Amino acid sequence: MPERIPSVRFSSPSSQQGQAHASLPTGSTAVVYCEGQFGEQDGKTANGLVRHSEKYEILSVLDSRYAGQDSGTVLDSEPNRIPVLGDLATAIQHAGHVPDYLICGVAPADGLLSDAQRVVLLDGISRGMHIINGLHEFLNDDPEFVAAALIAGVTITDVRRPAPKKDLHLFSGDIFSVTCPRIAILGTDGAIGKRTTATLLVQALNEYGIRAVMVGTGQTNLIQGGKYGVALDALVPQFCSGEVEHQVVRAFRGEDPQVIVVEGQGALSHPAYLTSAHILRGSRPECVIVQHAPRRVMLGDFPMVKMPTVASEVALIEAFADTTVIGITVNHEEMAPDEIGAAIDEVSAELGLPATDPLTRPLSELVDMVLLALPQLALPAGISEAEEGRALATR
Repeated sequence: MPERIPSVRFSSPSSQQGQAHASLPTGSTAVVYCEGQFGEQDGKTANGLVRHSEKYEILSVLDSRYAGQDSGTVLDSEPNRIPVLGDLATAIQHAGHVPDYLICGVAPADGLLSDAQRVVLLDGISRGMHIINGLHEFLNDDPEFVAAALIAGVTITDVRRPAPKKDLHLFSGDIFSVTCPRIAILGTDGAIGKRTTATLLVQALNEYGIRAVMVGTGQTNLIQGGKYGVALDALVPQFCSGEVEHQVVRAFRGEDPQVIVVEGQGALSHPAYLTSAHILRGSRPECVIVQHAPRRVMLGDFPMVKMPTVASEVALIEAFADTTVIGITVNHEEMAPDEIGAAIDEVSAELGLPATDPLTRPLSELVDMVLLALPQLALPAGISEAEEGRALATR
C-alpha cells in the first residue's frame, strides 16, 4: 500500500467561482490520468501518488502502455494492487462506480495540457468527477472547463494557484526562531527522486523514534496530502524564500519536531529552475542530502544540457549556502539490480560521504546518514549531549 503522511485539505482560491451549487465530495476515491508518462520523469505526480497518498484513495492509473499491469510492479517492481488501465471508461467499470476525483498525474516542464489530455479531463467532468489539476495552466481560467464543471456540478481544484499576494510572505527572519535542525533534500536535476527520498526519510526517522516533519515545495506533495508546503514554482520570486521560511516556521510551531525535512526542487545548478536557491535561503538548513542519478547523462527536460557531476553540485551547494552536504542518495534509473551496489559504493568513495538508494536499500541506512551528522537526534528529547555525557560519566 502507499506510504501515509498526515493530510490537509487544500483548495484553489477560484475553484468555487461560478460554481455556487458545487461542493467537494465526501469521498476520496480517485483515478490518476497519466497517459504515455507513467513511470517517466513527466509522470512524477502519478508516480508519487501510487507510492504515497493520504488525501486520496487511488483506485487506478490511466496509461494504455501498461494496461492490465500493477502500477507498483511497473514503477518499483513490487505490486501495490493499484492497477494501470487503458482508459477512463475501463477505470469506472473497474471501480464499480464513478470515482470522486480525476487527478491529472502528468507534470510536463511547460505545465500545459495537450489537446488529447483536455479531452480526457473534460470526459471525467461530464461523468461527474471532480478535477485535481497540478499544472501551471489553471483550468478555472478556461471557459470550456468552467462551463463543463457548471453543467456537471463538480469542482476544479488548481493546486498550483498561489494565494493572493496580500497573503504571501516575504522573508522575515522568523527562521532564526526555529531551534530544530533542518535537512534539505536537493538534487542534480528535476524529477530525480527528491520528494520520494524526503518522504521516506521522514517516515524512517519517525519509526526510529525521532519526531520528524516534512515541508513540501511542489504540487505533488500538496496533492498527496502534505500538511506543510507550497507550490514554489508558481510564486512570484519575491515571495519564494519567505514562503519557504513561513512553511518551515509553521511546521516547527505546529508539530514541535526534532528535525524538519525540506523537499528540494530542480537543482541549484539547473539553467531553468531557480527554486533550490530559495529553499536554501528560506529554510537555512544545517544539512543537505543530494539525490543523484549516475546513469542520467543529460538533464531530463532539457536534453541540450549535460548533467552536472554530483561532486560539482555538492561544491556549489556548500559555496552558495552555510550548510554541509552529509550524504548522497542514488536514483537507480537505467541500472540493473546487480549494478546498484557498485554505483552507491562509487559515489561514496568519490566524495567520502555515506550513500544509499532509499528505494532498494534498508531505510536504516538513511537514518544512519542523518545520525552521523546530527548525533543529538539520537538522544532522548530534551537531553543535551553535555547532559548525556555527564550521565554516562556517573554510571
